[in-house]
Amino acid sequence: MNIKSLLLGPAAALIAVSGARAADAVVVAEPEPAEYVKICDVYGAGYFYIPGTETCLRIGGYIRYDAGFGGVGSLDGRKATDVQDGDSQNTWKKNARFSLKSWTGQETELGTLKTYTETKFNFPNGGDTTLSLNFAWIQLGGLRVGKDETPYDQFIGYAGNVIQDTIIPYGIKDTNVVSYYFDAGSGFSGVISLEEGSGTTGTIDSYVPHVVGGLKYERGWLALTGVVAYDSAYEEVAGKVRLDVNVTKELSLFIMGGYGTDDNLNDPTNAVPANGRGFYKPWGGNWAVWGGGTYKFNQKTAFNLQVSADDDKNYALAANVAYTIVPGFTVTTEVDWDHFGHFDDGTPFGNFTNADKKDSVGGIVRFQRNF
Repeated sequence: MNIKSLLLGPAAALIAVSGARAADAVVVAEPEPAEYVKICDVYGAGYFYIPGTETCLRIGGYIRYDAGFGGVGSLDGRKATDVQDGDSQNTWKKNARFSLKSWTGQETELGTLKTYTETKFNFPNGGDTTLSLNFAWIQLGGLRVGKDETPYDQFIGYAGNVIQDTIIPYGIKDTNVVSYYFDAGSGFSGVISLEEGSGTTGTIDSYVPHVVGGLKYERGWLALTGVVAYDSAYEEVAGKVRLDVNVTKELSLFIMGGYGTDDNLNDPTNAVPANGRGFYKPWGGNWAVWGGGTYKFNQKTAFNLQVSADDDKNYALAANVAYTIVPGFTVTTEVDWDHFGHFDDGTPFGNFTNADKKDSVGGIVRFQRNF
């Protein structure tokens, strides 16, 4: 046997084995079918089905940049200290915010099951970055539970489209709620809400919640809304009534009046609610009024105005022009004026004698991208 035979023999054996294996069937796993995201148009634009469920989800929010100047309200300019001579000085008050929102919706045998959340990240100059959970509620049919803005503010419609709408304050927004919304038909709707309140002035009395009720009539160009609140801690009542009128397609007007009792709020041992201010009646004196409107010059440009006053002879004016550069990106320039008493840090507070009050002017420029 020569060298060639020794080499060819093993090679032939390898070829035979390989051929036998090649004859066996090759099994290839079938790829799993792709499950593409489906659009959900039941609840409006932007919703899609969460894969594998009947729940519709929408993600949105905005990025905002504010630059304020002057001495009006809480959003305009701020006080700072000169690093060289230590003197107090006026300066810009700026804030960058990222707001992340989510909505879900699903139809059930008991009605629509909805949720809403909003989380805000703020980076102000002169302060630390803050994180806040502003909304986190669940709603089934008309029943809503969780963290929300009280219907005392949101059901009646706040106080206009200006940035500084609370120079004369009209309510405190954040609270945990158990609320029920209902549609009575013929243009009537309503709400009743049991609330926890928030902050020093919002504390409830033991297990007794604050109670808010509201009723609205809306028909075409007109809406009339009323809300009333019972403060269980101070046993006081406050309410607001608002009229909205769409005069033309371009012009809409509103007027809102508030009245509240303050007998028990005049407790000098409590610094925050002293002088008659509380969770549902934060204005000075018994009554306050807000009015104004919006005029749309075209699809991109709108003029917004609000005037306000209260029983303690505090007065305010806010006006702005909002210009939408491209869809989703709006620049708003606002000028504010008030006649108030002011603390040393420049923040306004209305319960001063008329001799202590002064006129102040400020303003704010806002850049906002909604998505």
